[in-house]
Amino acid sequence: MTGECSCGSVRVTIDQPPAYINQCNCSLCDRAGAAWGYFATASVEVVGTTRSFERDDRLRPSVAVHQCEECGDTTHFALTDTFKAENPSADQMGVNMKLFRDDDLLGIEVRFPDGRGWSGDGPFGHFREAVVISGEPPWAS
Repeated sequence: MTGECSCGSVRVTIDQPPAYINQCNCSLCDRAGAAWGYFATASVEVVGTTRSFERDDRLRPSVAVHQCEECGDTTHFALTDTFKAENPSADQMGVNMKLFRDDDLLGIEVRFPDGRGWSGDGPFGHFREAVVISGEPPWAS
């Protein structure tokens, strides 16, 4: 499956659909406009030039969020070098599933973690029930 940003400068190819998609409501995910699918790094190919952002409200951010340099669409996230050094077995990329065609996402569960309400300890709660995409994704208008 291949998705692309609005201007087509960045293309992201994955070798299979994600097991599920997270549409988190934390400030970073909400402002980035992302709905994340998770993949091993080797199963994602990003073609095009991106710029990255690491949030500055965390002492050691775990991810760098990438956007297209041309149109600014959020494309993916990669684990930071600091996080990988502290967690050497970690191997994950997040891909913004909003880059893909709605038809490619049929049958995938969308979960809604409550990142905004998370204390930072323990598992996330959820701000709404999960749904399975059977037509337009829950973020389509």
